Amino acid sequence: MKDLFPYIGETIIVTQEMCDFNGHMNVNFIKKVFEQGWDFVNKDFGFNEDYFNQGFSSFTLEDNYRFKKEFLLGDKIFPVFRLLNVNEKLYHLIGALFDNEGVISAMYETVEGHVDMKLRKIAPMSQEKLSMVVALKREHDLAGPIPYEIRLNIRDL
Repeated sequence: MKDLFPYIGETIIVTQEMCDFNGHMNVNFIKKVFEQGWDFVNKDFGFNEDYFNQGFSSFTLEDNYRFKKEFLLGDKIFPVFRLLNVNEKLYHLIGALFDNEGVISAMYETVEGHVDMKLRKIAPMSQEKLSMVVALKREHDLAGPIPYEIRLNIRDL
């Protein structure tokens, strides 16, 4: 199932520091693992420091996290990500955390708005940037349908 997610993050091993009083990985550390998706966005979308210096960025508009199975001390976590949808002003990124047996244990979705930093408002991407991100989305679509409910949604192009 991991092959449904074209971007593979760094494997994490749960440490004692990551565990809370319940003896499992604290949700704040799980959220940090999901932040690896930004490496993918920065690299493949070009939403990086150069783009920021041109006056553009993205802001998080909505996040959704779901946890199906806990991670315990010593467990390995395998994060994966995929661009699910994009339009001229928004993109919808999803991620999943797999356990050692290849079972999805947590899911993540975020909707991000493309921002003109001079105005600090959501603004359309340039046609060049949008074309690049749409091509990436089409490439990710080839991996196949996501086998779980998607909770967030953006308008299609």
